[in-house]
Amino acid sequence: MRCSMRYVIRTLVVVVLLILAYDLLGPTIDRALYSMRLVAMAKPTALPVPVEGVRPRALRDTWGGARSEGRSHEGIDIFARRGTPVVSSTEGIVTKVGTNRLGGLVVWVLGPGGQRHYYSHLERYADVAAGMRIEAGRVLGYVGDSGNAKGTPTHLHYGVYDMGGAINPYPLLRAEPAASPKK
Repeated sequence: MRCSMRYVIRTLVVVVLLILAYDLLGPTIDRALYSMRLVAMAKPTALPVPVEGVRPRALRDTWGGARSEGRSHEGIDIFARRGTPVVSSTEGIVTKVGTNRLGGLVVWVLGPGGQRHYYSHLERYADVAAGMRIEAGRVLGYVGDSGNAKGTPTHLHYGVYDMGGAINPYPLLRAEPAASPKK
């Protein structure tokens, strides 16, 4: 009787410890597994425009244009009215919500194929935080002119970064989405 009671108590202690460990580590494990799944996914061949109401035909390819300090433009500028919602072009994980000298208010999202999507010159952020898992179309922020765009026409600077560096998002934003396979 005494041995079986000890066994029951030990079993209960182990179960409680496992439940507590999962409560503490579960979100981190889930995020790590989802990150691995994202990286293993195919890179998108077409992306929706990440500014509500802007059609692909309204875009201009600003990739590679000369910028201050001898830089070239590593993205596309998508012009829209101040406060227009900026949405994620892909599902993914928000890796950073913050500021930097050039981009001002910025949001980074890790998306399919391990590509990193950069949304900058925001006026303000939406309800997003680093570590959040998001779906495509989630509002990340609102068009503005923060950072080195202060005083210019309001726009979103949208960049896509691969393992080898920046890639031109313009062809992806202008591409037709792949047709669904017929059943």
